[in-house]
Amino acid sequence: MAEETAAAATSMATNYEVDLGNLMACDPSHHIAAAQSSREELRNECLQKATELAQAVADALFALPATVGRDGPSVRLPPPVHRLPREKHLPRPKPPTKWEQFAKSKGIVKHKKNKREWDEQTASWKRTYGYDRVNDDRDVPIIEAKMTDEPGVDPFAKRRDEKKQRVEKQEKNRLGNLKNAAKVGALPSHIQLAATAVPITGTKADLPKKAKKEDLENVAGMASSATASGGKFDKKLPGEKAPKKAGKNRKFLPVVEGKGMGNLEKQQNDKILNSLLAKNFEEPLDVSKAITMYKVKKDNKRRKEKQSSSGSNKKLKPQKKLQKKSSKKTAA
Repeated sequence: MAEETAAAATSMATNYEVDLGNLMACDPSHHIAAAQSSREELRNECLQKATELAQAVADALFALPATVGRDGPSVRLPPPVHRLPREKHLPRPKPPTKWEQFAKSKGIVKHKKNKREWDEQTASWKRTYGYDRVNDDRDVPIIEAKMTDEPGVDPFAKRRDEKKQRVEKQEKNRLGNLKNAAKVGALPSHIQLAATAVPITGTKADLPKKAKKEDLENVAGMASSATASGGKFDKKLPGEKAPKKAGKNRKFLPVVEGKGMGNLEKQQNDKILNSLLAKNFEEPLDVSKAITMYKVKKDNKRRKEKQSSSGSNKKLKPQKKLQKKSSKKTAA
């Protein structure tokens, strides 16, 4: 039935080959004379032919028998005529881990476990792993001593060390499984992405540095304040601190002045002009005063150069102050 509908849909477009399974159409009799046409003519001809082929696919789709459902009319596409190649190669099978090899040799079958179990200490259902799990060692206040325990050994510290060793062993086994998978070329996709993101140069200087706690706090503070209100009306997470570098937001004049805002723009302009212009800009320039000040600075500079050349450590007073003292003596 599907082949008959596909043949009927293909016969509607006499000059085209329509493959509804791949939603594809082609015209085998069409040829483009590239040497005799300009670039613009080729572009227009390709657009025209693509429009005709898209219309042929649409006509063949609407010729198929449709069924009306809750979401509207729908059709069932026939199987594809052409087999298109894959973009990526087929995924390679992963090599079995050591535990999978051991379970296969011993005939151990993996059974699905329940995610929750009954906890007798709290009389409630808890998860079998993670935070606040069932029969958690941290919830046990007293550990019964055994005959084989050595005197003077802290059982809580011993239990923490054993757990640390188990975690290290598990991590070692995980890295070994990844090495075996890398030899075959069947690494997981997320590890392949992480490997391509790291520059392979053979030096540790180009490796990305581990993010510090301060950097993460700064990024979290910037993200929390990146709103229109600057994070003022956002809900804070439990234990979240205020951003350390909270900058002041810029304040602009309102577009529509409200009550009591009539002279705000004028005051702002006056403030800018007063800071730019001098207070006594209308007074004429005293040329004689400027000349005397220039001569005094020049003489002081010449005296300092003579003092440095002679090597004396006595500090010479400026010429302006010496003139004042001499004038006082003559007046007396």
